[in-house]
Amino acid sequence: MKKLLIGILTGAVLLGSASFVAAESNGSGILNFEEMKPHIEEMHPNLSPEQQEEMFNNCHGENGMMQNNTEFRDTMHDL
Repeated sequence: MKKLLIGILTGAVLLGSASFVAAESNGSGILNFEEMKPHIEEMHPNLSPEQQEEMFNNCHGENGMMQNNTEFRDTMHDL
């Protein structure tokens, strides 16, 4: 009985962690503008394609404010 319980708990932990890793990445682990463009167009329809790409690069580009920076994480909750 103990072995069955340990097996079930181990499976749950492994599946949970695998799901988390899959949710945190987009296959390559790197966001790019082309993959995000449909979502950006939906959220910011009044911006030109150049403005959308500039906004994306400011957030997710090299040295962008959302590059693994915990300082800005959950800032929307503080508003």
